[in-house]
Amino acid sequence: MTTACIVQARMASTRLPAKVLKDLAGEPVLGHVLRRCKAIPGVDVVVCATAESADCEPIAALAQSYGAEVYRGSETDVLDRYTRAARAVDADVVMRVTSDCPLIDPGVCGEVIALRAKAGVDYAANNYSQGFPHGLDCDAFTRGALERAHGEAREAHDREHVTTWMKRQSDLKQARIDGPGDERARYRWTLDYPEDLAFFRALFCYLPNGHARERWTEIAAVQRAHPELGAINAARHHR
Repeated sequence: MTTACIVQARMASTRLPAKVLKDLAGEPVLGHVLRRCKAIPGVDVVVCATAESADCEPIAALAQSYGAEVYRGSETDVLDRYTRAARAVDADVVMRVTSDCPLIDPGVCGEVIALRAKAGVDYAANNYSQGFPHGLDCDAFTRGALERAHGEAREAHDREHVTTWMKRQSDLKQARIDGPGDERARYRWTLDYPEDLAFFRALFCYLPNGHARERWTEIAAVQRAHPELGAINAARHHR
């Protein structure tokens, strides 16, 4: 059985163009994401699913340099891109991660994968509630659930966000992991705006080796010790 972690990435971003290639502690944001995804327990292959447009060539090249498989497909129909990427590597189980989350936690992702298998469900996630910092979201689902979504989802929102259709289906067996839901759930660890990039660059200065190899709880402890960090992108917190 093959479990693929598929990371969606593209160049287009109206709020922060080419955000996944921005430098963060001497490494592209996407590089941090791919490196951490490769460390997820239970993942057999990491795939970067990017758009087939010419401007995404740098993304494809970067992903290959990190040892990830690359699939290029529709820029707007991300559900189709995911499905075809899963087919390309013959995945039985898929984990979904977005490329704008450089602090994605391999341990949390591994727990979601393990929960899906142990519970024998079609879909598992840690984003049913807002218990974790915004930027640790991940989903794990069977290839069958993905193929069904690909064939039946019609709304543009569902085609763009991949898993929203699955979560609404009462006949799909689902399981969840909830975060602690304390003050750390208010931390914003996702990259959408220039303020977010400024936050990450400031945060990484406090990490022991300048790279986010620590568990999310250790990183949260750094932010708690330096409350001025959270003020950098506080205005962009929408959760």
